[in-house]
Amino acid sequence: MINTTKTTRRAVALGLATSVALGRHVLAQDLPTVAVTKDPTCGCCERWVAHLRESGFTVTVTDAPVNPLKVRLGVPRELASCHTAQVAGYVVEGHVPAGAIKRLLAERPISTGLAVPGMPVGSPGMEVEGMDPDTYDVVLFGPDGRQAVFARYRGGSMQG
Repeated sequence: MINTTKTTRRAVALGLATSVALGRHVLAQDLPTVAVTKDPTCGCCERWVAHLRESGFTVTVTDAPVNPLKVRLGVPRELASCHTAQVAGYVVEGHVPAGAIKRLLAERPISTGLAVPGMPVGSPGMEVEGMDPDTYDVVLFGPDGRQAVFARYRGGSMQG
């Protein structure tokens, strides 16, 4: 006699595991390419690019002066950081966590993009061994000068 309860549980568990695995794969394939412009000598920018790739994004990198690009794309001076990226019509300035970018792409707010001003310790690409991570804001900004906190992080973890 076959134990159908045990067989059914195995089938359900296998089905759920497969769905989760395939769902992650499909989601990664659906992510748009992030085009990063950075200074050629910036190591923290390379680590941020690695963070995005580990999070499923395809990333292209251009080594070029970033300040003219920031001006052209409308990045406010007070939100500036060391690299600028473009993704799906949005601007991403600085060490913005991949999770915040994914949320931006899912919610599609009317805005210019996201920024993490400066270079907070512990933000993606700015991890420093032996130093406690900073708490920092991911700022949503628009062409009309408006700014709002989109998310708050401590290191790589979003805070309530």
